[in-house]
Amino acid sequence: MPKKLQRLGQAVKEFQQYMDEMLARERGSASAEHSKTANLMSALVRASDETSQSKDLGQDSKRGLTDEEIFGNIFAYNLAGHETTANTVAFALVLLAAKPRYQDWVREEVKEAQAAAEGDYESIFPRLQRCFAVMYETLRLYGSIVFIPRAASHGTQTLHGPSGKEIILPPSTAVNINVQALHTDPKTWGPDTLSWRPDRWFLPPSEKHPSGQTFISPPQGSFIPWADGPRVCPGQKFAQVEFVAVMATLLGGYRVKPVLGAGQTEEEGRKALMEMVDDSAITAITLQMREPRKVALRWEGLA
Repeated sequence: MPKKLQRLGQAVKEFQQYMDEMLARERGSASAEHSKTANLMSALVRASDETSQSKDLGQDSKRGLTDEEIFGNIFAYNLAGHETTANTVAFALVLLAAKPRYQDWVREEVKEAQAAAEGDYESIFPRLQRCFAVMYETLRLYGSIVFIPRAASHGTQTLHGPSGKEIILPPSTAVNINVQALHTDPKTWGPDTLSWRPDRWFLPPSEKHPSGQTFISPPQGSFIPWADGPRVCPGQKFAQVEFVAVMATLLGGYRVKPVLGAGQTEEEGRKALMEMVDDSAITAITLQMREPRKVALRWEGLA
């Protein structure tokens, strides 16, 4: 067997052992009624135990979560919480290197926020709206998830469309939501919908909004990188904080540029970055650049 597959098999085995040990500790703490931990595993264990012991639910609803279901949730959180955010950071850095004026745009805000805030999360995070705009614009065009599978419940459902049109969904009908189509609809995003332009997330200056720094709210259902409704991604806030922290730290003190080939100009290097980004496809689960090493990036410290 190839060494890569051997290492993969060993990693899966070790991950399961870690999960077994962690679950045993959490169940022991819960049964001793002195658990003070607040992590995902403890939350799943407590929720499962409370459901099983509830007097307000019928027997069919009191099953709680099996160990396998708890492990499945932990695995999904690890996969979704790390790969998707890292993917978005990678796309954003390449795009910023290809369009450097947005680096200056973000850096201006970071410096202002650092000067005005006290340095703690509560005071500085809300001020970094341009970092948010970079994240949202990257997710709009290059979001990790390009479609969201859903299914109708056991009963018949009626969808109400435009002009009074109704669509009847039989029970258990599978539906795939085309996220890319929603995120590039010219009716919502304008004629330049395929252009990566983070400043589109702010209303233009006007009498009502003279600063030009008012963050827009897209129509409901038109921007769903974390899905929507009761099954919205629970890691949405964590991903936002993580992305903004990375962008503010990097762009506050550094500038990112393409590594140029022999005889290549800066403009040609930026064009090559855009071509690398646009040559993306779904690999396994998420959208990724096909050849992410085709053009390298370099960092310059700022005085």
